[in-house]
Amino acid sequence: MTTPRLHVIQGDDPHGPAAELAEFVRPLPHNIEAEQHTLGAVMLAPTMLPEVRALLDGSEFYRPAHGVIWGTIVDLADRGAPFEPVAVAAAINPRDLATIGGAPYLHTLISQVPSATSATYYANLVRDLAYARHVVSTGTRLMQLGYTATGDTDLRGAVAAELATVNATQGQSWADPTPLSAATELPPFPVWTFPDWLGEYAAGLAEVTQTPPDLAGSLALAVLGVAAGGKVWVRATTWTEPTNLYTLVVLPPGNRKSEVYKHMTAPIKAAEAVLVEQAKPRIAEAIVARKVAESNVEKTEKAATAAQDPTQRAVAMDEATSARLDLEETPIPAEPCLFSDDATVEVLTTRVAEQGGRFAILSPEGEIFSIAAGRYSGAPNLAVLKSGHAGEEMRIDRMGRASERIAAATITLGICTQPGVLTRLGETPQFGEQGLLGRLLYSVPASLLGFRNEQPDPIPEHVRDTYNANVQALILSLAALNEPATLHFAPDAQAAILDLARETEPRLRPGTGDLAHMTDWAGKYVGAVVRIAALLHLADHYRDGWDRPITLTTFTNARLIGEYFTSHARAAYDAIGADPAVSDARAVADWIERTSTTRFTTRDLMRSGLKSRFKKAADTEPALRVLETHGWIRRLPAPPNP
Repeated sequence: MTTPRLHVIQGDDPHGPAAELAEFVRPLPHNIEAEQHTLGAVMLAPTMLPEVRALLDGSEFYRPAHGVIWGTIVDLADRGAPFEPVAVAAAINPRDLATIGGAPYLHTLISQVPSATSATYYANLVRDLAYARHVVSTGTRLMQLGYTATGDTDLRGAVAAELATVNATQGQSWADPTPLSAATELPPFPVWTFPDWLGEYAAGLAEVTQTPPDLAGSLALAVLGVAAGGKVWVRATTWTEPTNLYTLVVLPPGNRKSEVYKHMTAPIKAAEAVLVEQAKPRIAEAIVARKVAESNVEKTEKAATAAQDPTQRAVAMDEATSARLDLEETPIPAEPCLFSDDATVEVLTTRVAEQGGRFAILSPEGEIFSIAAGRYSGAPNLAVLKSGHAGEEMRIDRMGRASERIAAATITLGICTQPGVLTRLGETPQFGEQGLLGRLLYSVPASLLGFRNEQPDPIPEHVRDTYNANVQALILSLAALNEPATLHFAPDAQAAILDLARETEPRLRPGTGDLAHMTDWAGKYVGAVVRIAALLHLADHYRDGWDRPITLTTFTNARLIGEYFTSHARAAYDAIGADPAVSDARAVADWIERTSTTRFTTRDLMRSGLKSRFKKAADTEPALRVLETHGWIRRLPAPPNP
């Protein structure tokens, strides 16, 4: 087949084929002045070179002489040599220098620069025009492909390849952006920081159930908190912490959470049964004493009512009053109960009061959060969860019910919830405003669904038996304490607490700290590590740990667990949307992708579907700053002032 030729038709028609052909013989897009200003600004202000090199690699210059000058500047800079005009002229081959226009041309480049700070503005012009030339040349090749098509060639593939080069060039010199999340790969729970008997069981249970070790590891801390909460306090440096924790593991359905909970809580139930048996005689005695006191009240009150003689009535009144006081001082203790898997806020408060100020919620579901958000009451009620984390006094007065007084409320949470529930925590403003989000130790492990081994290694029997026996021993030994014990740190461990506090403080600074957007959580971080250290210490000395100081080794292990929770808390806050700037940045990134936007202004954002998110132009700044620092956008420099 004869290849078609493009014939030039002479004529005066301004819209005819000849006029169309003239469009293809025009000079390619370029701006010599922008190239000159870019080179001159770099030689005038060497500090601008890194910013310009991020935009240009030298191939973008239209005039070949400018490419030679750029290459010489870059070569001198890479050798650590100066690259002002005299040095550049000396480094260029004399023949090439003559072609360029000699040394005077280099000085002319500097003298024509409007402002050295405008280097990136002109570099962007050079870059964009280079891309425009590439588009033109690609269009010419596409036209040639169309004319030379024979029907038996892969025209579509050739066109796609040409278009791919255009897209690739458009992204030239852009590094891969950083994901808009706190952490891309979160660390696994360091079960090896536990005492051997606890770490081996947590790891073995994770293996046999094919679940992330994070679930068993976080729940192990909650189990220790059940044993120690309300019974043991720990002295840091200038303050004291209770030893209960709020742990929250986030896993999707189908991850055998209930199985892990059943095995981890088994020794708690066994210890609770022992405590119930031990309490039966005491409860029975209290019931009898209560009935005697009630009978005595009834008898003395009748005598006081029947007395006629003033003297006898006074005596009878005193006896009735004493009997009533005796009755009030003869309560019937509640049956020991260490934890529940579900409770309303009111029931939880009553349980804490009945159980001497200590109770726990251990559940493979996150119902407690929806209840606290007001599922039944219609309004959020976080008082018991706030006070129960800090070990604070509680005074509860309700209509139609007896008042409750709790000297020091300590609640332990060991909760697992689904990712959707986590993201919705931010929808209850009170969770953030009243500090509940900042009290949770988050674990956001990757699910093993799709990668599970259906024939895992079983847990050795002695490992299971040791776990059950040691947890029971810890619970029962601490339950026998008449007064709460206080743990102390060894001197070197105390110094390590101060070091951690010093290192953490700068991380909270607005604008520069990596934890500045979650100060409600980070402000409690050192205290959380102190609590974890106390629990590890008690696990290591489960029969008499309250009489020993906490060592530096134990605190170091607690700090490693704290670092784990820090990484996961950042990811959790990211999912919750607790950092408004990141949340807004995601919305902008989604808009950019959805609309295929390559350039936009703040005004464009305000006119888009995001106008309800951004009330005024200044509101977009935090989100744009996040996108810029993560490499998703670049701000184009403003043109220089005329």
